[in-house]
Amino acid sequence: MELIMVLLLNNHNQFNQLRHRMNPIITVSSVSKHYPDSNQDQQALDNISFTLSSGQVLGLLGHNGAGKSTLINALLGAHRYSGNIEINGLDPIENHAELMKHLAYISDVNVLPEWMTIKQILTYTSGVHPCFDINKALSVLEKTNIKLNSKISGLSKGMKVQVHLALVISTNVKVLILDEPTLGLDLLYRDNFYSDLMEWFNQGERCLIIASHEVNEIEKLLTDVLILKQGKCVKLDNMNNIPKGTLADLFITLQKEAI
Repeated sequence: MELIMVLLLNNHNQFNQLRHRMNPIITVSSVSKHYPDSNQDQQALDNISFTLSSGQVLGLLGHNGAGKSTLINALLGAHRYSGNIEINGLDPIENHAELMKHLAYISDVNVLPEWMTIKQILTYTSGVHPCFDINKALSVLEKTNIKLNSKISGLSKGMKVQVHLALVISTNVKVLILDEPTLGLDLLYRDNFYSDLMEWFNQGERCLIIASHEVNEIEKLLTDVLILKQGKCVKLDNMNNIPKGTLADLFITLQKEAI
């Protein structure tokens, strides 16, 4: 497993070296968000800007209430905001249906229909997603202990995450957003999840956003990091500028500093 991850990360680093030659897949420009019933002196997001190109993996870090979920929802077109966002040349709100063909999202909350069997959900996804490769999904699931006649409701949380990932990596999406995807999973499921994820990621021109409190767990996957505090960006940098193994300490230090 460790050898596989090293090979995947080496390919991943090659992508990172080429990223500046490519047009951004994601462009976020001066994005702010204020909820009418919130504190008038504090915005949920305050003037956030960044770009992501193919091969980049952005770590989105921040304590609860820092603005991570608000930013993710803006990227997903789930609420309006000021500023501009383009994903694959599309506006998340104005071009929402078209955007969803190019973007996928996995959270720590199960969104799969509990009453469906694995076979049913594969058939359903094949019918509604134009780029879904059912044979790819079957190949991914063959490496697990999940049976096609099993119902979602009967699966453990780790198995549900595996099914969700199998569905996502069997589509040709350019952008994948992960929000605490391994929360509550044991070490084996986490290793398998990230191994399958990076294998898929390196097979195409894609970018990835990972929001997680498990800084040490995701650090080795990241090319870039965005740290939020009270809706503001307190750090946006390439991981080449951050000494290996120090991201967690940097995160803690920035959270203690006044804005």
